[in-house]
Amino acid sequence: MDRYRWRDPGSGAAASADGGCQRGSVIAMRAWQIQQYGSPREILRLVDVDEPVPGPGELRLRVLAAAVGMPDAFMCRGSYAFKPPLPFVAGQEVCGVVDAVGGGVEVPVGSRVMAVTNFYDGRGGFAESTIARADATFRVPDTMADVDAASFRIGFSTAWIGLVRRGALQTGESLLVLGAAGGSGAAAVMLGRALGARVFAVAAGAEKMAFCSRLDADVVIDRENQSVRDTVLEATDGHGVDLVYDPVGGTAAGATVRCLARNGRLLAVGFASGEWVKADIGQLVRCNASIVGVYAGGLRREENEEDHEALLALVREGRLRNVATEVPFDALPDAVESVDSGTVIGKMVVRVSGTT
Repeated sequence: MDRYRWRDPGSGAAASADGGCQRGSVIAMRAWQIQQYGSPREILRLVDVDEPVPGPGELRLRVLAAAVGMPDAFMCRGSYAFKPPLPFVAGQEVCGVVDAVGGGVEVPVGSRVMAVTNFYDGRGGFAESTIARADATFRVPDTMADVDAASFRIGFSTAWIGLVRRGALQTGESLLVLGAAGGSGAAAVMLGRALGARVFAVAAGAEKMAFCSRLDADVVIDRENQSVRDTVLEATDGHGVDLVYDPVGGTAAGATVRCLARNGRLLAVGFASGEWVKADIGQLVRCNASIVGVYAGGLRREENEEDHEALLALVREGRLRNVATEVPFDALPDAVESVDSGTVIGKMVVRVSGTT
């Protein structure tokens, strides 16, 4: 199937681009649409829709690859903070080529970039073309593969904001990462190691434990068979960890307060469990510890650029690497379902460009 098909809006019929374009015609593209709420595998539908048009401050990307994250699964179920009107296209994170720009955008057409899409208004990245704000678009080094770029921006920038800007992680401190075998957790494990921390990785099951070991975590804890608190206190001679990186939330995350060191920081990053961290405030007070909120969307463009370049420098040095699994565009519902069920190790990325 050709990527583009000319559609006559009067008849609704699609014709090959080889036949030319009449005045008033629009271009159709393939997109995975959420048409109702429910299990990702059951409700995602592959449809032909009109290609989006960028407005002021926006650009359009021909999508090369799109990363799949837990927020995409939440959007399928209608449980995420952003709920665009049905039907809509999800997909937060992409690598693509700029093929159109709106007013005020200086990014050159033809640039390959990574971007956080306008998923919040339903123009997400699970499509052949997507829309992103210019200020949510970042450069991709020539040596970085499409799949690596698609899965880079959100995970590593959030880890940087959490560990560096909000957590003030120092060389030699200890870091406990929850959900360490997932995309967000793996980014924090790698960045923590690159910044000189002693990293404790929490996961479940032999396969995920082995994955965390390959990320060079110093201590790997199987939460299904080990006490996180007891293991941490034994390994730190009762001192505890200086930081907890929590993309999981819930009571399990809250329990890590009991293995925080004095003046420790629990970084509230996400809620893969379905709820934010629930912690014993009295215990926090007794050890002068803090819960610190981490929000990746609250920085100025200059700050984002600074962080992005610092992360790319670590990539060049070989201290950060890709942990993504690539699947074809047609397999997207299964990919989102796998993320939703918690069976994915690392990051899942769908290859979009060149699909049939």
